[in-house]
Amino acid sequence: MSSVAVAGRVPSAAALRQRSEDRTAWLLALPAIALLLLFVLLPVAAVIFLGFTDFELGYGKFRLVGFENYAHLLGDRTFRRSLWNTSVYTAIVAPVSIVLGLGVALLIEGEERARGFFRTVYFLPVASLIVAMATVWQYIFHPTIGPLNALLSLAGIPGPNWLGASNTVLYSLSIIGIWQSVGFNMVLFLAGLTAIPRELYAAAHVDGARSALDRFFLVTWPMLGPTMLFVVTISITNAVKVFETVKMLTDGGPNKASEVLLFTIYQEGFVYLRVGYASAMTVVFLAILVVLMLLQYRVLDRRVHYT
Repeated sequence: MSSVAVAGRVPSAAALRQRSEDRTAWLLALPAIALLLLFVLLPVAAVIFLGFTDFELGYGKFRLVGFENYAHLLGDRTFRRSLWNTSVYTAIVAPVSIVLGLGVALLIEGEERARGFFRTVYFLPVASLIVAMATVWQYIFHPTIGPLNALLSLAGIPGPNWLGASNTVLYSLSIIGIWQSVGFNMVLFLAGLTAIPRELYAAAHVDGARSALDRFFLVTWPMLGPTMLFVVTISITNAVKVFETVKMLTDGGPNKASEVLLFTIYQEGFVYLRVGYASAMTVVFLAILVVLMLLQYRVLDRRVHYT
């Protein structure tokens, strides 16, 4: 009986092997976990903590102010203006870049001979440095020597000061944002289109879907559900995070007409050195991103068909 009890307490070979595999898995994952903790979780925790303080760079002391920073945000006209500008920019760039990216991907997918060439051409904006391309866009939108206003003058239309007028600067930046995003979305949609089984198109043709439009709505659109969900999430997130073009081309002007959330956070934290207030803005910015992602998955994920 004692030998049976001892045998029952001895781990089996399968259990020992499982423990060894679990230990190895944790050891392999440890560097990634450490990096995640060091560069993501700890900075987020620090930002949340600093949002409840009046910390300023250059001053060694700070005090806890509770929700004072967040209360001040409610009455901050600059913050409200940057929030509105970011919303308008996102509402323009995200849907237009998604539609154009899908359209370009469908055209390239149907092109047999020059498919690689067109992929490269449309992906160039993604690979280009926006710092270098900013000079090109400044020239294009220049009110006197820019080619865009030159084309408008040929049609008898007076061209505006695209980047220097309050009523056009945000739309001009949106054009640049669309130009940046279409190529990236195109690549994602091309990957989704390649993964669709060709047999489904043949079956749809047999069932009476003769036109390309019928095949798109019966086969392509439903099968692109997972890709569409990812593209929508990435496009909205990237649009909300706009900063480089604003900083390089307009610096938030004129009259804060192009000031967006990340630029306002940058100004508060690194120009005015009010790190506590900038941290509170960052927490609000992160909360907006989280809410947007949850809404996207809640609304879109129900309509996605996974294969």
